[in-house]
Amino acid sequence: MASILEVCNNGADIIDTAIEPLSWGKVHPDIISVQSMLKNEGFEVADINMNAYMQARSLTQEFVDDWLGYFINPANKHMSSLLLGSGLPGGMMGSMMADLGPIQTMINKLREKKGEPTLSMDDMLVKLFNEVEYVWPKVGYPPLVTPFSQYTKNIALMNLLTIEQGKGRYVMMDDAIWGMILGKSGKVPGTIDPEFIELAKKQKREFTTADPHTLIPNALEGFKKEMDENGWDYGQDNEELFELAMHPEQYRPFRSGQAKKQLLADIQKAKDAKLGSKLSPAEIAAFKHAKADPITASVAGQVYYEFSGEGACEPCLEPFIGQKYKEGDTFCYIQAPWGEIVPIPACLGGKLVEVAAKQGAKVRRGDNLGWIERES
Repeated sequence: MASILEVCNNGADIIDTAIEPLSWGKVHPDIISVQSMLKNEGFEVADINMNAYMQARSLTQEFVDDWLGYFINPANKHMSSLLLGSGLPGGMMGSMMADLGPIQTMINKLREKKGEPTLSMDDMLVKLFNEVEYVWPKVGYPPLVTPFSQYTKNIALMNLLTIEQGKGRYVMMDDAIWGMILGKSGKVPGTIDPEFIELAKKQKREFTTADPHTLIPNALEGFKKEMDENGWDYGQDNEELFELAMHPEQYRPFRSGQAKKQLLADIQKAKDAKLGSKLSPAEIAAFKHAKADPITASVAGQVYYEFSGEGACEPCLEPFIGQKYKEGDTFCYIQAPWGEIVPIPACLGGKLVEVAAKQGAKVRRGDNLGWIERES
């Protein structure tokens, strides 16, 4: 292994260090981990050229993709050791990468307009980590655990965009972020930078030293009412009520079933995308529907997924991927040009694996409307 000073000074030997964790089946700390540990013990260690480090890391990725990539999560190419300098927790890597993608797109569009080179994801990571290191002390070193780690990261992330727009820092901060800075979630360990104190004054925001729990209104009765109105069970020891109160935005789609519908649709979309990168359209159709029965239009006309029974079709949501049907169930209705309403049966029943006709679509006789996979 190259000496840490050689690596820090010219970055040339980073390749050896980046590859070493993959060799011999052992796990070795990479150069960032080693540098962080040495600094923690009081050693004077030169800074790493992070751009050189990321370039060297990319050279090893081809090997990872060709061989190890079949057995490890692709997101692991951005190892958690990259987070050591900024102090962000490793568990944030997945959500952070998801947040970084759209910001990268917006920044690169701005740079293209200005005739400047675009930034790779590695470039964005380095910029983000550097910005977190800059922001963290200025907001008083809040403990980098949820939600403070997310707030600190979001300040840095938005700063990257607003700096690129020429607006400077701290332009896009929501009330939750300000709540951390103002003390509404408790006192932070460090000192708030005067720049934030002045900015709060301009925006007529007030700092507080009050006990945080006294600042939160008692919403329990409202959540109880919501549970009762929806007929949701409180659960043993009221744990379902607790989940609604703690995570209302996630709990409501979960209990209504919408979250499952969306999940199944997203999974199917991901499978289709994966297939599409390897197979021809004909091969995709054959592979996807090998165990499924096609639902075909018996007449030409317009597709509806709900019929009032009073001679009129009504708009409604399309069926979702994974929806179950029994033999004899109606999949949809087709209103023929002469006005007849024709029910279309759901084959022999089973699980819906694809919808081919949208609500209101005009189809010809024999067109495929969807596919249902028989369950064994």
